[in-house]
Amino acid sequence: MGKVSVALGTSEQLTVRTVPVEGPVDLIARLPHPSALAWVRHDSGLVGWGEAARIRVPGGDDRFGWARRRLATLFQNALVDDSVGVPGSGAVAFGSFGFDPKNDDSVLIVPRVVLGWRDGTAWHTTIGDDVDPLTLMRPAEEPEGLEWSGGSMGEERWGRAVESAVRRIRGGALGKVVLARDLKVRASAPIDARVLLRRLAERYPECYTFAVDGLVGATPELLVRRIGGQIESLVLAGTTPRGGDEDEDAELGRALLRSGKDRGEHAYAAEMVREALRPLCVELDVPRVPELLRLANLQHLATPVRGRLAEERSVLDVLGALHPTPAVCGTPTGEAMELIRELEEMDRSRYAGPVGWVDARGDGEWGIALRCAQLDGAEARLFAGCGIVAGSTAPAELAETRTKFRAMRYALEG
Repeated sequence: MGKVSVALGTSEQLTVRTVPVEGPVDLIARLPHPSALAWVRHDSGLVGWGEAARIRVPGGDDRFGWARRRLATLFQNALVDDSVGVPGSGAVAFGSFGFDPKNDDSVLIVPRVVLGWRDGTAWHTTIGDDVDPLTLMRPAEEPEGLEWSGGSMGEERWGRAVESAVRRIRGGALGKVVLARDLKVRASAPIDARVLLRRLAERYPECYTFAVDGLVGATPELLVRRIGGQIESLVLAGTTPRGGDEDEDAELGRALLRSGKDRGEHAYAAEMVREALRPLCVELDVPRVPELLRLANLQHLATPVRGRLAEERSVLDVLGALHPTPAVCGTPTGEAMELIRELEEMDRSRYAGPVGWVDARGDGEWGIALRCAQLDGAEARLFAGCGIVAGSTAPAELAETRTKFRAMRYALEG
């Protein structure tokens, strides 16, 4: 069976078979070629390759609902033999949505092969009736001959955009806006996503390392995990670097916790998540005081969120309620989105949009596509952004973007 059409009412039918395999499984090492699909944290998660189906999701306010309905039709028609029966087994789609609802870049991909490993259980899923068990492994090749260039806007010009945003905020137009910028690089040959995935997973094991349709990165921010009726989220806003030694590191963390500017920025994001999830949940726990999340190169203010859904909802429905959060857009959302369109002078595409996976049960894990790059053959486009509030300054925000670029620069340069 070739790649299927997913129009509503299609007579095409996927054949899905999941079987247990011996674990543990080095998921990234099993990817046979550069066209990788991945969602990995602490060596656990899912990887996939090939395409049994591709769903292009049109822009619009109902795009998450549209995607859920289209995917449900495809999965409901499938012939499924799943002897494992855990979240991520059976029929699965990897997905990535554009940041801006006007964007038409959102995509869901149902791979032909999925490998999963979590909580001591490993499984192998084939989708389609002509999956080639002898897919040839292509050795991964490190990027070479990297030539860096500026992004859509130079640093000085981007700094002026930050200053303009601060003036709007102090004038009362809005409370916060997140401004991003990009960097571009070209290699001497097509860039292999598997090399980037391996480097990111080893350097940032606490993050969710992902790859969907050329978008590769390691995000610290879990937008939502839905397993049955339980949901979890991790709100991140407010950032400082790691220190050179334990004393400096601890002092930087304490300063972040004391920072009125960063605490205010974080409060915007946590409160929005609370308000978005409250109508969906019968139980919801959102701590009032943030904690520190320490990663390899950064420290963040973090608020872990847990809840229980009031009724049966797919993880895609929860995404529709949450995105975009103030952590990647601002507040109020409408005013912040318009200011981003005005000041950034670039198309974010899928940067800062949801990225992750969903299965036929509606379970799934989705993060925010941060610390990432979009690969296009031998070229890559890197992204970094900062939350701008009344106390922001252009030099400090520029320094923060340089720090955030380091993750993907390391992934490319080694």
